Amino acid sequence: MDMLWSGWGDPAKAAPLPETVTGLLRDWLGVKPRTAEPVALTDIAVPEPGLEPAALQALSAAVGGEEHVRTDAESRIRHTRGKSTPDLLRMREGEVEDIPAAVVLPAGHDDVLAALRACAEHGLAVVPFGGGTSVVGGLAPGRRGPFVALDLRRMDQLLAVDPVSRTATLQPGMRAPHAEALLAEQGFTLGHFPQSFEWATIGGFAAARSSGQASAGYGRFDEMVLGLTVATPEGTLDTGRAPRSAAGPDLRQLVLGSEGAFGVITSVTVRIRPVPATRVYEGWRFDSFEQGAAALRRLAQDGPRPTVLRLSDETETLIGLAQPDAIGAAVDGQQSAGCTAIAGYEGTDEDTSYRRERASAVLRDCGGTQLGEEPGQRWAHGRYSAPYLRDSLLDAGAFVETLETATFWSRVPELYASVRDALTTTLTEAGTPPLIMCHISHVYENGASLYFTVVSAQGDEPVGHWEKAKHAANEAILAAGGTISHHHGVGTDHRDWYVREAGPLGIEALQAVKRRLDPTGLLNPGVLLPLD
Repeated sequence: MDMLWSGWGDPAKAAPLPETVTGLLRDWLGVKPRTAEPVALTDIAVPEPGLEPAALQALSAAVGGEEHVRTDAESRIRHTRGKSTPDLLRMREGEVEDIPAAVVLPAGHDDVLAALRACAEHGLAVVPFGGGTSVVGGLAPGRRGPFVALDLRRMDQLLAVDPVSRTATLQPGMRAPHAEALLAEQGFTLGHFPQSFEWATIGGFAAARSSGQASAGYGRFDEMVLGLTVATPEGTLDTGRAPRSAAGPDLRQLVLGSEGAFGVITSVTVRIRPVPATRVYEGWRFDSFEQGAAALRRLAQDGPRPTVLRLSDETETLIGLAQPDAIGAAVDGQQSAGCTAIAGYEGTDEDTSYRRERASAVLRDCGGTQLGEEPGQRWAHGRYSAPYLRDSLLDAGAFVETLETATFWSRVPELYASVRDALTTTLTEAGTPPLIMCHISHVYENGASLYFTVVSAQGDEPVGHWEKAKHAANEAILAAGGTISHHHGVGTDHRDWYVREAGPLGIEALQAVKRRLDPTGLLNPGVLLPLD
């Protein structure tokens, strides 16, 4: 099943907003109903592919037949850009200037190598395409001219499971739910559950350094990766032959987060864990974001660490975004709602009970009030709902977008305040004063990530307003010592700030790697690295 071309996920799961929420949008933010319906897919004017017959023939030969090279309008539209709010607004207007010329579907590593050779021969750029969930411009190449979307959906096999070493090798086009189901049959789990879980792929997780909602217990995806096979225009790169090594720099780290700029990931070997016997999620209340953050820091540094640990600020708690299916329910009469934290525990019965008891004592000692399992279960039930809520808000005439960053614990307060101020000032000056919510989504011994959600009226130029606000927020992030992305990746949206974060010499080193692996610059040009 394909994702909704102009929104998120399964169209059957989208639901209109209740009147209470549309009333809040109208009264608080001046949101007005849309004046026109989005364009229909069949009404979009799609340019001709512009590929020479010889190029189409070469691509077909590379991937086992012309049925695996699609040039029809719908296939190309469905592979245009990702799922950021600007992406969706442009799609709803029928803007497809950066549509791929063709969608190519390889079946394995050798097919990918052959497709890259064909593209190099015919001067075609290549954008690897997994679940299509990028929200930072990771699927929109910066180089003009025809390009192909290399859709990896046929590469969706579980290649091997080593129960002794507790590892699994998977192909990159496998969606996360399929991977979990196959591993569960053998008693294992990957434990990686980002908000994009239902649609994202194993290769995408690696290419963007994904971080799941249970990262406090299972770790980030890049921490799970033990080996990678990568197809490049210059041949095959194999990395990782042991869990740890002192044999020079770790080339896995060169591929992780590279977003298809150096090569196409064709297999991933990951660490796996036994399926947990128990899963318990519960809610806690803190008087302030500062108090809650101090509690999370104590658990992250001194333990015991829950499997899931996150904290919504006062605004997000009041609005109810921590429980997407109950948004707006807590507004009336609860102006001192404080901050909601979610703590989750997964594992054996004994381990879960032990960690929960000790962590609860720490949270209580830090000023937390236990709210029971109901808030935690509601969060777990709605943990993948926010993108659908985003679609409903867009349908109602609101603008909503997210951004995230991370920093060391000592800098969290400054980073939090700086980003909020930058977004508020810029959008208010544009005539669309925002509602800004934030939560700590991932914790580490030395720091944490901040995940912001911004809601405003769309105004006359919603994409233009957001681009200015995003620019201001990015500047604030770097000035406050944060990283430009914690788990969304770089893409074209963050590229210029990533260049500043990495520094001139660092970028030159990466460009040298790209020239060796991709000498003609055909792989995702302008994504991650600036064009030469």
